[in-house]
Amino acid sequence: MNISENIQKYKEELGTEVSLVAISKTKPISEISEAYKAGQRIFGENKIQEMTTKWEALPKDIEWHMVGNVQRNKVKYMASYVNLVHTVDSLKLLKEINKEARKNERSISCLLQIKIAEEDSKSGISTEEAKGILNSEEFLKMQNVKVVGLMGMATFTEDMEQVRKEFQALNSVFKEFKINYPQLKILSMGMSGDYKIAVDCGSNMVRIGSAIFGGREAPQPPKGE
Repeated sequence: MNISENIQKYKEELGTEVSLVAISKTKPISEISEAYKAGQRIFGENKIQEMTTKWEALPKDIEWHMVGNVQRNKVKYMASYVNLVHTVDSLKLLKEINKEARKNERSISCLLQIKIAEEDSKSGISTEEAKGILNSEEFLKMQNVKVVGLMGMATFTEDMEQVRKEFQALNSVFKEFKINYPQLKILSMGMSGDYKIAVDCGSNMVRIGSAIFGGREAPQPPKGE
């Protein structure tokens, strides 16, 4: 699989209106470097420790996006460099990000993760909870964190009509929110298997991993087994 060709293909297909986040979790630095040489500058990781190791080793003009669930006690490890956190699902997490960003004298951008999937395993908050966060006095006083958009993950299913309905529902929420919260610019939805539907439904940021880098390597059993 040619990573450079895949990056070019997606950049041409998505154009300038849709941002491509290359999901590089579990991928070696050599493969991320190949994508970087092809012009890719935004990479997404789901584990803070792994992302930090890669941030230390790779060029500093890379934008690092956290796309996995964030434990509050680990925010401090990424606060000095992370560009965008996709998975904010509580005021408590926003408070922690704000606190650690302040220590690093910087501002961290975040997306509120809205639950649109029917699966219990998918996390996120309701639209009412999201409004509650954006209207709260605590949030309005935060100086070092910005909520710049919404993120959602569709149900993992082969029923693409269901996926489309979920993306359309989030796009409707996004449009409604933008009336009262004009700072919301990013709608992050769509992955390798459903990004075309997501873009059709208004997504302006897609998260693509396996279609760029290939499937994740399965762990090898110890020798002798």
